[in-house]
Amino acid sequence: MSRPSQRIVQHETEYSIKRADLRSIAECVVANQNAAMYGEEFVDDCVERYDIKSQYVCMTHSYNVVSCEAESGKAPSFNFIITTSSALPVEEYNNMLEVLEKYYPDAGTFGVFVDSALMSAGSVSHRSIPKKIIDAAGLTDGQLTYIMQYKIPEATIEYPVVDGSDINCPPNTMKTYRFGRWQCVEYNYKTSCTGDTIWDSVSMQCVADENRMPLCSNNQTAVLIDNVWECIDPFSDKVCPNDMIARLNYTTLEWECVVDPNITKAAKKCDNVAKTPRIHGGVGATLRVRSVSCTDCETAVVDEETCETYCIPDPKKLEDSKCYADDISMCTGPNRAIYFGFSPKSKIDGITALENEIINLDQEHSQNRKFNCMDCGNGEIDTEKSIFPYTAICK
Repeated sequence: MSRPSQRIVQHETEYSIKRADLRSIAECVVANQNAAMYGEEFVDDCVERYDIKSQYVCMTHSYNVVSCEAESGKAPSFNFIITTSSALPVEEYNNMLEVLEKYYPDAGTFGVFVDSALMSAGSVSHRSIPKKIIDAAGLTDGQLTYIMQYKIPEATIEYPVVDGSDINCPPNTMKTYRFGRWQCVEYNYKTSCTGDTIWDSVSMQCVADENRMPLCSNNQTAVLIDNVWECIDPFSDKVCPNDMIARLNYTTLEWECVVDPNITKAAKKCDNVAKTPRIHGGVGATLRVRSVSCTDCETAVVDEETCETYCIPDPKKLEDSKCYADDISMCTGPNRAIYFGFSPKSKIDGITALENEIINLDQEHSQNRKFNCMDCGNGEIDTEKSIFPYTAICK
C-alpha cells in the first residue's frame, strides 16, 4: 500500500516483456516461412529456441496426401508450406492473437492451432483444417501455425529458333516469327504513329493527339509540325484590331482574329465552378482537367476563396446502409463510438468541428471513406479527443 505506483510499473514491464517474446516467436515463424517459400534455409537462434519447423504437404484433387515430387509427369493439385512453433501455454493464446492482430492483420492463415482449427488474427470464426493435413504435418494444440498454398513451377520448355536470315519479304510487309515459323505479315500502322499523333480507327490513319496540345504563351498558337506540337507566332500578314489576336482555326487551317484571352476582366468568385473545373499548368505543359470524386458518404464543398472543390463527410448519410451497414445504436457506450474513415487525401479544413484537430491515420482506423465503429474492447473511448461522428480515439 505504501508504493502502489512502483508495482504498477513492474506489472506493465512484465507485460511488455511477455508481449515482446510472443512477437519474437511470430517474427521467427514468418521469416522461416518466407525462406521455405524460396527454397532457402533461415538460420537464426530463434529457430532452435522456439522449435520452428517448415514442411511441405501436397495433395491430389481427392485430398489424398502424396509426394510433392511430380510423379508420371503430373504435379500435385494442392501444395502447402506449413511452418509451426512449439506449443504455447493455454494462458498465452489471447496474448498471441493480440500480437497477430496488430502486426499481421492480413495473414488469414496465420494463427494458433486449437481443436482442428486455426484461430487467426482479427477473425471472428475458426478456419477448419482437413484432418489429413493435420496428420501429415503432425499439428498439435497450441502451436503457432502458418499455412500457405503455393504452385510448383512447371519445367520450362525451350523451343528451337529457326534461322530466318535468308527470308526476304515483299514491300509493305515485315518478317515475323510466329507459331514456330517465319512469316511475312503487313505492317501494323496502328502502332507506327510517331510524335504527337495517335491512331484513328475511323479514318484508319494517324491524327493529331489533342490531349498532347501544349499551352502556348501570349498570342502564340499550337501547330502540329512534323507530327510534333510546337508553339509558333502568327503570320505577319494577319493584322487584327485592338483587344484581338490571331489564332489558327484547326477546321479551316486559316488564321482568324479572336478576343485576346490575356486581357484582364472583372473576376467573379467561383463563377460556374461546377461547370468549369480549375485547370493548372505552366507554359508549354499539357493540360489535364482535375476531377473530384466524392463517395456516397461525402458531400462536395467549394472553397469560395480558391474555388477549389473537395469532399468532406456528410453526417446525414450515417443512416445510409452504404455508409454504415450495422445498427448505430449498437456502437454506443463507454467503449464504442462512430468515426469516419478519413483517407490521406481527405481535407478537413471545411469541417468546423475539427478545426485545429489532428486526424489519426493509423492502422487501427480504417481509411475507407465511410462511417465505422471503433471498438476499444476492454478499454474506453477518450471522450475529450473523440468528436462524433468524425473521430473516435481509445484511451
